[in-house]
Amino acid sequence: MTAAGRRGGRNRARKLVGMDTVDLARLQFALTAGAHFLFVALTLGLATLLAAVQTAATLSGKDVHLRMTRFWGQLYIINYAMGIVTGLVMEFQLGLSWSGLTNYAGDVFGSALAIETLVAFFVESTFLGLWIFGWNKLNRWAHLALIWVVTLTAYASAFWILVANGFLQNPVGHVVENGRLRLTDFGAMVANPAAQAAFWHVLVGGLIVGGFFMAGVSAYHLRRRTPEHEVFRKSLRIGVGVALPATFLNAVFGGISFQTLQPAKSAAWSGSASMLAEAQAEFAARFGPGDYLPDVGWVRTGGMVMIMLWLLMLMVAGPSFLLMFVKPAVYRFRLWHWVLTLMIPVPFLAMMGGWVFREMGRQPWVVYGLLRTSEAMSPVTGAQAALSLAAFATVFAVLIAVNTWLLARYARRGLGAVALGDRPIEAPVPVPSF
Repeated sequence: MTAAGRRGGRNRARKLVGMDTVDLARLQFALTAGAHFLFVALTLGLATLLAAVQTAATLSGKDVHLRMTRFWGQLYIINYAMGIVTGLVMEFQLGLSWSGLTNYAGDVFGSALAIETLVAFFVESTFLGLWIFGWNKLNRWAHLALIWVVTLTAYASAFWILVANGFLQNPVGHVVENGRLRLTDFGAMVANPAAQAAFWHVLVGGLIVGGFFMAGVSAYHLRRRTPEHEVFRKSLRIGVGVALPATFLNAVFGGISFQTLQPAKSAAWSGSASMLAEAQAEFAARFGPGDYLPDVGWVRTGGMVMIMLWLLMLMVAGPSFLLMFVKPAVYRFRLWHWVLTLMIPVPFLAMMGGWVFREMGRQPWVVYGLLRTSEAMSPVTGAQAALSLAAFATVFAVLIAVNTWLLARYARRGLGAVALGDRPIEAPVPVPSF
């Protein structure tokens, strides 16, 4: 073999190893970010429903609403705590696997992440701690205010995360200096249509997740004739009453989001050969020869999963909305109870389909039109990337399993297992003897 042939073989080998390494790093981020997203979706929806239930308890003074607050509050705390752990673990990836991204664009999208961490995350955690330990100690109105602050800061956290993600999807408000991005217009980044539409789409999606979760758990207890039937009758009606309108709204914001799609993602979704060729030609003219198109199969599969599961949720939520006003059906229609319980994972799967559609459609760019995914990676070997993937996948699998087990355990046990808001048992005061 000639020297030129050997060099060509080595170059092809290096390209193959580099491609494998990039794929491993992408798979790791997809698994960990997607897993964390599941916790976020339930947190957003359940926090809103919990705040609404506690508002009813505060205004009405009814014991049934107070018991509902304590039950759903305990499930919310379990999910929130595990979500924090997955979020912290996921953050390590930016430094471990994606130093090229942070070096190139960290000064821009990092500002949104910093606000999310310093303002939304710490404020949310602080007020949630006050809410947990403030039971029977704070004025009922002050205690109610705490859970609303928790809910609004959860919204704020999601907003700033999507501002950062929106910049990666549609980079605006920046200039390139010395090979790095510098933020010049913070307002443009915040008002980015790719971020604004996605925020409302995700927020309403969280309400669907929370609504079906509350309805499904309640249906489980009604099917089993749990003694606390009044708590779960009201909870089922709240869950279904939120899930149906949220499902319609989600389609509205999803339609708005489609108007912000990148040309290559639109081409991949439509499957039009002419649109794909046009998008490829545009990038090739700017950056030279190369493959600049996303994987059409992944984009279309993610989008179709999202849409088909949305239709399924609509088909269940519509009749359920009518049935929830029929008292005998609420208490005795066991087939309906089974359906609602089996629907609990469906909104999670729909959101994962949408996430795959959004993120895979941006490939092969990590910052669309500016930085390719292969250029954003840290200088790691294929073996290091594989080891990192195995470690992160194991940790997240354990966390998801633990969270699912805890939620299922305490959801099945009902109000008898609720410790949140218990009044402490006061020890008898000793009577002095004379």
